[in-house]
Amino acid sequence: MKNVIAIFDIGKTNKKRLLFDQQYRVVDEQSDNFDDITDEDGDACDDLASLTRWLHESLADVLMNPAYDVRAVNVTTFGASLVHIDRDGQPITPLYSYLKPFSETLHRQFYDTYGGEAEVSRQTASPILGNLNSGLQIYRIKYEHPDWFERIAHSLHLPQYASFLLTGQPHTDLTSVGCHTMLWDFDRQQYHEWVEREGLLPKLPALFPGDGVMMVSPLDKGEAIPVGVGLHDSSSALIPYLASFSEPGNASPFVLLSTGTWCISMNPFNATPLTDEELQYDCLCYLTYRGQPVKSSRLFAGHEHEHQTKRLSEHFGVSVDTYKTVHFDPTLIYQLRARHTAPTGEHKPEQLSSMKGSLFSGRDLTTFGTYAEAYHQLMLDIVAQQLLSTELVLAGSPVRKLFVDGGFGKNPVYMHLLAAAFPDIEVYAASVAQATALGAALAIHKHWNPEPLPEGLIELKRFESVL
Repeated sequence: MKNVIAIFDIGKTNKKRLLFDQQYRVVDEQSDNFDDITDEDGDACDDLASLTRWLHESLADVLMNPAYDVRAVNVTTFGASLVHIDRDGQPITPLYSYLKPFSETLHRQFYDTYGGEAEVSRQTASPILGNLNSGLQIYRIKYEHPDWFERIAHSLHLPQYASFLLTGQPHTDLTSVGCHTMLWDFDRQQYHEWVEREGLLPKLPALFPGDGVMMVSPLDKGEAIPVGVGLHDSSSALIPYLASFSEPGNASPFVLLSTGTWCISMNPFNATPLTDEELQYDCLCYLTYRGQPVKSSRLFAGHEHEHQTKRLSEHFGVSVDTYKTVHFDPTLIYQLRARHTAPTGEHKPEQLSSMKGSLFSGRDLTTFGTYAEAYHQLMLDIVAQQLLSTELVLAGSPVRKLFVDGGFGKNPVYMHLLAAAFPDIEVYAASVAQATALGAALAIHKHWNPEPLPEGLIELKRFESVL
């Protein structure tokens, strides 16, 4: 039997169960997905019953597999989602979507009561995001469904609910409460005063260390093994980099640019408080599983890329993934820069030099002779905004390396332009197999794996400016 750790990596779309061996190689992977259902207002939400059933059945399946000896279990899930359970551990409400509209009346009531948007946002390192500020989800239930609120014994972020399903023990984890929730006061390093004044504290279980474990027999099958408390996915994805580049004797300050629908710049080496301006530009702070703040900024660049490449495909009559065949061409960049053209259309002046809005959407596609030329301009526009976004978390920190993981890390046009945008920083495309799940496994390494951490967890390819 091969010794493994089982990790449940629960995303909005894909739900995965992965098995890592003691060298942190993926030896088995299974995935599933479920259709959304609707909540009491008819808004889309996650199917909590199907998710619960899948987790139980998936773990039972591997525990009974004679090829593997499961030595530990941990969970990582998407954030900003809460499960409210009663004294019997049963969910009281649907698993609301963080995209659910937030009441304008409750919005005004909350911020008028607790000092205004700017101050609460600064104290909690949370941009104003409605239900994406998960603490406000509990606030909404209190005022819209007071009978449900009274029945809540524990409000658990989704990673901790998944862990609760395996252990029967309710806990709270810093990576979940310390992530744009409006719950955590970064000035005082404790819950914000509004949490106590609204009567939420009794419903939030005690904090449990993200690198700690509970010794239980999951699903009452076999001997007791260590089970983690669960981690927020963005914080979990950072762990392989922290393990590789911030441990004593191998410290090398870095920013991780995690690219997908959102491009998130995370700087674990910048502890300066967020300013009002930074919060307006979608900066926030995460907390690592060890409680250190990670200054971060977000840009909707992956979404913009998807939207604009569809526009390009329609205009030039090519397939939507034609951009994958475009090679970086410095000559095109020089030509495009020489034109000094600016976007047109319905843009406010500040949008043309900031992260707000789309630069490329205002460009006239008939001015481009070829798809490749237009695509290079799209990437120039995206990287111009990425420069501003990433610089927000770089200021005043000793960072000399920038690691790019996710889709844009595989895009040579993006990577060459990014290297040119940061001439004083080493820019790398980074590749980590299943980084989010791997982070959840590494977080509890000491509790299950007697082997030292292997080298080479992260593959790096450096890009240097050729402009």
